Amino acid sequence: MSEEKDNIQIEYKEERQMGKAASLAMELSKEKKRLQEELEDMQAQFEEVSPSTPSGGPDSYLKWIGVIAAVIGIFLQNAGLPILGQLSYIVGAISWTAVGFYWNDKAVMLGSVIPATATAMNLIQKSVGTFN
Repeated sequence: MSEEKDNIQIEYKEERQMGKAASLAMELSKEKKRLQEELEDMQAQFEEVSPSTPSGGPDSYLKWIGVIAAVIGIFLQNAGLPILGQLSYIVGAISWTAVGFYWNDKAVMLGSVIPATATAMNLIQKSVGTFN
């Protein structure tokens, strides 16, 4: 009878341990789900504040070259150096046209090509006028 009682106690102990393991597995599963949801939420928040333009490629460098050249061009024109300013601005606009090509963005291309063309036409007109 003592052996039977010991077997019953062992079975009861094993069942209790299995119940604890199942309970722990359920808790871990719930915690995993909660952490996944939290990670997804954090990822969504990160995507809201991360830059939307690509960086690190040739387009990124062209973009900054274009900005700097265009700004310098505008300052030079306003400082009384129109030819140097127009040349610098044309370099900036051509850079931005290339960026628009990389990004397949027609608005960026048009917004750069048209002012570059107008500036180049003005530069040629002034150059021809000085030679006549």
